Amino acid sequence: MFSPLPMQRVSLQTLREAAPQAAVILARSGVFNPETVDVPEGALPDAPGERFREVFLSAKARLLKIQTGGYCPLDVATDLSRVVDLDELERTNIYLGDLWHELSELEEQERVLEERGTSLKQLGESLERFAALDVDLGVLQRPKTFLSVQVGTVQRANLRRLEQAAALAGHFVRPFYETEGVVYLVVAGPAESAHDIEALLQTAEFRAVSVPDEFRDHPEQIRSALAAQAEELKRQNREKAKEIDAVVAKHQDRLAAACRTLAVAEPYAELATRMRAMGGLAVVEGWIPRDDVEALGDALNGGLMAPYVLTARDPRPEERPRVPSVMRHPRWMQPFVALVSNYGIPRYGEIDPTALFTLSFILMFGMMFGDVGHGAVIALAALFFRKRFPEVVPIMVSAGISSVVFGFVYGSIFGNEHILHAFWMAPLSDPLRMLKVALHWGIGFILVANALTFYNLVREGHLGEALFDTRGIAGSLLYLGGIYAGYRWMGSGVFGLQETLAILVPLAVVMTFKWFHFHGPFGERLLVTIVEGFESLMGYLANTLSFLRVAAFALNHVALSLAVFTLAGMLDTAGHWIMIVVGNLFIIVVEGAIVMIQTLRLEYYEGFSRFFRGDGRAFEPLRLEGLVRW
Repeated sequence: MFSPLPMQRVSLQTLREAAPQAAVILARSGVFNPETVDVPEGALPDAPGERFREVFLSAKARLLKIQTGGYCPLDVATDLSRVVDLDELERTNIYLGDLWHELSELEEQERVLEERGTSLKQLGESLERFAALDVDLGVLQRPKTFLSVQVGTVQRANLRRLEQAAALAGHFVRPFYETEGVVYLVVAGPAESAHDIEALLQTAEFRAVSVPDEFRDHPEQIRSALAAQAEELKRQNREKAKEIDAVVAKHQDRLAAACRTLAVAEPYAELATRMRAMGGLAVVEGWIPRDDVEALGDALNGGLMAPYVLTARDPRPEERPRVPSVMRHPRWMQPFVALVSNYGIPRYGEIDPTALFTLSFILMFGMMFGDVGHGAVIALAALFFRKRFPEVVPIMVSAGISSVVFGFVYGSIFGNEHILHAFWMAPLSDPLRMLKVALHWGIGFILVANALTFYNLVREGHLGEALFDTRGIAGSLLYLGGIYAGYRWMGSGVFGLQETLAILVPLAVVMTFKWFHFHGPFGERLLVTIVEGFESLMGYLANTLSFLRVAAFALNHVALSLAVFTLAGMLDTAGHWIMIVVGNLFIIVVEGAIVMIQTLRLEYYEGFSRFFRGDGRAFEPLRLEGLVRW
């Protein structure tokens, strides 16, 4: 179990012109979390990096646009020893703006060519519908004095009736294309009977189709013209691609230099909103781990070419809520750190639950999912997919190993309890004993959580709560008294004065504390005290019983395995083995996921909610990694 590293508030004072170089050194250290300078209003009125930040953000936006187009090389080596001044940054900004303007014009021309290609494709698809009409398609579009010609579609079911009705009206119907029950057709006849045919078409649910304006020739000639246009469009696309490649090649070195410039300029731009100055003096402040202060001083001595003053002090009491928490864990624990962070960040001085969470999570998963075969499959699957899902590998491997260990304890391999000899017991052979184990585990878990709560409250100076509140010493004694009384009653049927006092005395202490802690009218005060006292008893009971799910899932695992073997025994040889494989995969995937969720639930709601506030600030140091990282 770890606690956040001791932090100090550092203040760096240097010359205004040396501020950009100081920012690079602070970023290279990777241990400085900047914060607004804490000085009286008006003492340091200037923000020396304000203009620098404006230009940087403009250049960054332009670079992002260029990167979106795929033009900016990111793997560029950066000289971290140099300093970018405002003049260089403004030149870079102007250059990126000009380059983006040039590239955007080329992109617009490419977009126009793409639109033309899409239009040609649509015309080609439309032509296929009209190709069966072996006539000049321009005839269908030109106005006609004595002839009525209409092109459209009807449902296949209405075609025969329309043909018969049109013939009676002196018109003929010529189908020329059909797709998915819809028939394309031409309806032609004398112009004087056009009114009659309109009514017939409406009855047949005729839908008019316009002939594209580009179709003013025979279909074969139109097809040849479209093919020629497509070839010309391909040529223009090739020429445009060569033009863009030429621009990219021309600017490659200078664009890489611009990337390097912004990488070095970023730290000073980040500090601009927090750094203050007056005259030739610039000041920046922030938080740094106490053990790293000396190393930062050495870095400034070796890299800053101007006089400076670096001071460090411990956080003041009123500053503690603002101090960021620095947690350093082994690399393999980082996925567990992420799960803890989902609940919250430890506040400065609060116990970090990551180590306890990691240990109890691994143990509880194994207790609920103990099986040598299933655990081995989980661990091996995590290793097999380690490149695709590297962030979950430590969780899955450790959970799988825990499952294997408890599989040997239970004597279970792929749900079979007749191959291995149990080191301790098979859960289904003595379910009451398994429930007792889960109950004892829950009691121990809650007492440890209470102990951590007591530690946090004492560290924060809340001694009254640490001694007399529900989750303090008095609450823990109430819990232990209830456990003692419960065991006496369940074991020997005795519940006398001793057992009653074991509960009532600490309960009276808790309720007295709540009475004096709550301020309000007498009636409301009395009601709140009684309700919260009753809630203390019921809360401990409910929290403890919640851990019975550890035993329930261990028994459920065995029951599911028995169900798989029972179903497999009812099938022939092939079906038997298919059921064994599929059933075990179902148990591993579905039940494994449910057990994982239930383990997290116990950790979050029965553990973290008791002692972990999680309302701290994450440590966000200024960094410079030598790359543009957007």
